Amino acid sequence: MRIGPATIPPQAALPNPALPATVIGSLKRAARMGTRSDGLRFLDRKESETFLSWAELHERALRVGHDLRAAGVLPGERVAIVLPTGPAFVDCFLGILAAGGVPAPMYPPVRLGRMEEYVARTAAMLGACGAVGIISDARIRRVLGRVLAEARPRLGVLAAEELGRGPADSPVPRNPDDLALVQFSSGTTVRPKPVSLTNLQVLANVDAIVDFMPLDARDPDGTPYSPAGVSWLPLYHDMGLIGCIFVALRRPGPLTLLPPEAFLAKPALWLRAISRYRGTVSPAPNFAYALCVERIEDADIEGVDLSSWRFALNGAEPVTPAVLRRFQDRFAPYGLRPEALTPVYGLSEAALAVSFSDPWQPFRARRFSRAELARGRAREATAVVGVGAPTGDGPDPRHVELASVGRPLRGYGIEVRDDDDIVLPTGRVGHIWVSGPSLMAGYLDRDEQPLVDGWLDTGDLGFIHRGDLYVHGRAKDVIIVNGANHAPGDIEGAVDEVDGVRAGCAVAVGDVDDVAGERLVVFVEYREPREELAEDCRRAIQGRTGLDPALVVLLSPGTLPRTSSGKLRRGETLRQWKDGTLQPPDRVTPLFLAGTMARSALGYFKARRESE
Repeated sequence: MRIGPATIPPQAALPNPALPATVIGSLKRAARMGTRSDGLRFLDRKESETFLSWAELHERALRVGHDLRAAGVLPGERVAIVLPTGPAFVDCFLGILAAGGVPAPMYPPVRLGRMEEYVARTAAMLGACGAVGIISDARIRRVLGRVLAEARPRLGVLAAEELGRGPADSPVPRNPDDLALVQFSSGTTVRPKPVSLTNLQVLANVDAIVDFMPLDARDPDGTPYSPAGVSWLPLYHDMGLIGCIFVALRRPGPLTLLPPEAFLAKPALWLRAISRYRGTVSPAPNFAYALCVERIEDADIEGVDLSSWRFALNGAEPVTPAVLRRFQDRFAPYGLRPEALTPVYGLSEAALAVSFSDPWQPFRARRFSRAELARGRAREATAVVGVGAPTGDGPDPRHVELASVGRPLRGYGIEVRDDDDIVLPTGRVGHIWVSGPSLMAGYLDRDEQPLVDGWLDTGDLGFIHRGDLYVHGRAKDVIIVNGANHAPGDIEGAVDEVDGVRAGCAVAVGDVDDVAGERLVVFVEYREPREELAEDCRRAIQGRTGLDPALVVLLSPGTLPRTSSGKLRRGETLRQWKDGTLQPPDRVTPLFLAGTMARSALGYFKARRESE
């Protein structure tokens, strides 16, 4: 392994041979070791709870596994799960493993106005992972007919509510090197790719996270606390599944789950759950912290106590220091610790996590010269914004403020390389490469080999400064204006506070013009249209970045294309705009729903006729 200046070499991992080497083995251990309070608690929108201990979840998984084998699932076959957050999702995921199969979680049709896109993408994912069947519930099955007709899995659609009625048979024996799940990369620039992860790879990442938040949980001053998780993250997403359920399973410990749609409708439910169940760890993307500041009123969280929250992990999308400061200022009166806010970094190809910032110190954020970053050099500005402190002076177009995402977890390494695969000096911007025990061997059933000598190019750009990693955009999203490179995230964030703009709903792209070369085009979804909005967005971008967009395109809500995990798809936005297909979602009316159901029914009929 080459060790250069822009390298954070891996510390030796701490293998624990006493722990099971498979997910199902871990479930059996949790069932045996867990207390009555250890398990999964499911909350609904009314905050009513359903609790299942690990022992109960183990028995339910074995029953589902029996029924899936009876339905024809063979060892090693992939089975898709299209279910919302709830006991059925966990039963089916673990039940597929008990049957010797490989679960492939996929997102439910939450954007009904985008059903055409949903059908195409879901059918493509089913084909990409070779799923032999789809497990879903009665509500979702009503709209899956066209997906079934296009993908034609051998076992069709299996009813989740009819599984788990058989005996609790012993699980099918599986090896640590057998696949534990298939998850899809976020696909912001290309079609999602199936990431295949073995039991060893998944559990190596989980163990690294648990090592970061150890079982003998104590604050730096020696004060003990009881680890407890709270999450509203989708279970088809790696942060919700691996970072929450698998971590709670591996400890074992308690985890409280809310439906994502409940959080989006009423963000206060998240903070109330942390307070009520004394949550110590709860992760979320950056937008969630911004949404809480924007939408939660004092009356919504009367009596809430956030002092138990020690790991407010922020990852899965770019971390905005200003958002974290606003979140800290807003909820400090409710006991939120300044050191709780913890930026992290990872990717699905590494199972989940790669680096964490120091959880016992307030997050570190620093200003860097925008002009130097555009030239590939990270030069810290004279005025340092560090340790989570407020800036004291407003936005400065000469500087970019970035948050540190810390250092690698134990067993993981980070390098920053140039286009020729040469390790760069510290402070130079380049491609972020990672190594570690959870890196996938490759994409499922594909010949491409993404690993080079055990290292993976993440596709992200960044640099190492004072021993910490800073992420500065995606390589494929770089915008070149007048020969200088610019990350779109900073441009997009400039319009978030413009009156009438939907926060987090902007896309900046470089559009190649035959006459003028590459020009900056910014797409912005409005909350309410008004005549001066485009010009206000232009001024906000100029004031923050010094860049003058060639065009600001205003869009109605919901128009921007997104991935299954909610990330904006910049390349797809530009493509649809140039093709004239960038359109708002269909209006979800009773007539629209009736048509959707009818087309789904025809799809079921077509699939059944072709199978006869």
